[in-house]
Amino acid sequence: MPRRERILEQLLVKPGTPAALADRDPGWTGGPDFEALSRRELEAEARAVLARGVEELSEAQELLWASDRYALLIVFQAMDAAGKDSAIEHVMTGVNPQGVQVVGFRKPSQEELDHDYLWRISKALPERGRIGIFNRSHYEEVVALRVHPEWLEGQKLPPATHGPALWDERYEDINTFERHLDRNRTKIVKFFLRVSKEEQKKRFLARLDTPGKEWKFNAADVSERALWNEYMAAFDAALSATSTPWAPWYVMPADHKWLTQALVVRILVDTIQA
Repeated sequence: MPRRERILEQLLVKPGTPAALADRDPGWTGGPDFEALSRRELEAEARAVLARGVEELSEAQELLWASDRYALLIVFQAMDAAGKDSAIEHVMTGVNPQGVQVVGFRKPSQEELDHDYLWRISKALPERGRIGIFNRSHYEEVVALRVHPEWLEGQKLPPATHGPALWDERYEDINTFERHLDRNRTKIVKFFLRVSKEEQKKRFLARLDTPGKEWKFNAADVSERALWNEYMAAFDAALSATSTPWAPWYVMPADHKWLTQALVVRILVDTIQA
């Protein structure tokens, strides 16, 4: 098997198998294929891959736009400070902004709460010829709400629906929704950026110590950090249940941003070219 395929196979959550997040190293740097490289050499190689990938992605996006037959939806999920924003910034830097839309889903509005939870997702989908990026997504509904079930009250669901079966039903809903999109030529690629708890702490502290970055520090992030194990369990369950042939999950090692970005752009180029 070629090296690139071996690497991507290790990142993929194979449909029907557990995500096994606990067994995935956030500091992974490519395995045996790159053991002979020093840290500096490895980083240089990753940055070269990113640069080439950005050029290829720009060309692929032009063809996507010109064909006007397919759309690409990219989903990013992660704990805070895992590098979602920087991945989007660096990977999409060469793409025509007219062909890309980035949507960040935050606390739902009252209007959104008066609809089903996929309503606002449907409204934000990219049209054919465009790339849509979800910085957080409908997966908050089976991760954040599973960690904070009290937030379900705002969705005005009948009390009888708040039991354990709710999550399995939502996984089924999401898989069906994504299958519908795929059948209608919206290809979906999902990335979970797996950062370690130790690296997250370093990045939180760096936000406080770096002039101009203090605004990115949010005390609420520290509160959520205390629920790390609960979040990991919720992510593990969600990824295991919703990685499908039509909308696969990739677990990206996120302790080294330069590696994360190189891997993301490579997967996106391959997806569009396919």
